[in-house]
Amino acid sequence: MMRHLTRHLSSQRTAQRGLTLVEIAVAMAIGAILLAVGSPFFGDTMSNSRLRENGNLLLTEALITQSEAIKRNTTVRLSTRGGTIQVIDVSVPATPVVLRERLTSGGITLPTATLSFGSEGRPVPFGSSASIDISASGVTCSSDLRCPGLRVDGGGAVRLCNNKLSCV
Repeated sequence: MMRHLTRHLSSQRTAQRGLTLVEIAVAMAIGAILLAVGSPFFGDTMSNSRLRENGNLLLTEALITQSEAIKRNTTVRLSTRGGTIQVIDVSVPATPVVLRERLTSGGITLPTATLSFGSEGRPVPFGSSASIDISASGVTCSSDLRCPGLRVDGGGAVRLCNNKLSCV
């Protein structure tokens, strides 16, 4: 009886595990097709991400400039040129002091612009408004490829527009 049971157990086939070569080839072909179809959209997504990241950097530096002006009870200037953003204490005009300097990333350029905040956190001269638009070399801003823009109103409100083309 024992011998019959042993023979019966050994004659059962165990289930194979893993994938066959054909299954792997089909999966790779489907992946390649999806990658080829999605790659143009991926480039736009990466450009949008870089523009937005640098827009947030500019917004942060503008808010820090405004905060420093209030904290120091003097005039502090935000200065942009190319890939550089500077926060400068201009309480002594003959000897301005750079408080912070940040660099943009991913080929993003900023226009040459200055924006000064007075001791109350409002733009100087009082009542003036300002805007700084962000762009990238070789990129045309559109509804699909959004280029953010920094806006400061006369009362000192600072905001980042999602797309400078539709920002009022």
